[in-house]
Amino acid sequence: MINYAFHAPTQAALTIQDSNQTFPIHRIYCVGRNFADHAKEMGAEVPKGTPVFFMKPADAALQSTQIPYPSQTNDLHHEVELVVAIGPNIPAQITRNNANDAIFGYAIGLDLTRRDLQAIAKEKRLPWDISKGFDGSAPISLLVTAKHANISPTTRLSLHVNGELRQTDMLMNMIFSVPEILFELSLLFQLHAGDLVFMGTPAGVAALKRGDQFTAELEDIVSFSGHII
Repeated sequence: MINYAFHAPTQAALTIQDSNQTFPIHRIYCVGRNFADHAKEMGAEVPKGTPVFFMKPADAALQSTQIPYPSQTNDLHHEVELVVAIGPNIPAQITRNNANDAIFGYAIGLDLTRRDLQAIAKEKRLPWDISKGFDGSAPISLLVTAKHANISPTTRLSLHVNGELRQTDMLMNMIFSVPEILFELSLLFQLHAGDLVFMGTPAGVAALKRGDQFTAELEDIVSFSGHII
């Protein structure tokens, strides 16, 4: 038994739909600018060649109907995204052809962003960590196992805020597909069971305010609703 100097933090984990098991989170990877229309609305170049990656802490994941408005920002933005969960069946060498074998399941999530702090970081050519990796910055639905998720290129993700459709698009419009992203990510990091990958957001990102109600949906596969407090 390991004799820690103090009580170890609780393992970050996700609830799995229709299961009494939980999914322990190892790392959270995110893909930036993976829908061309979103890249354009942000005034950024559309990525060519390889995806843009960044990370969030594992305990940024939040499965709750109450999403705290973070400190030190006046411009919190939503970014709805497909989330891919990596399981234990990871090929020894991931390729574009076998990458899907590593997938344990899927969820729909929000990459919450302190947009004002991100803009300052971009202007000063500094890292984005404080704008993307704050507490509760990755609200996420129940996790649906791959065998129960009928994911296809025409699967649509969407976000409604206060009953208004803010974001929607089909997975086929991602610049880099899920297998391509997992392959490219595996060249940079050793992927482990428990990793989550947020796959990028479509156009329509906008501000959230305290009191806003939202519903994020991955077509008829999984959804979750909540409000900003």
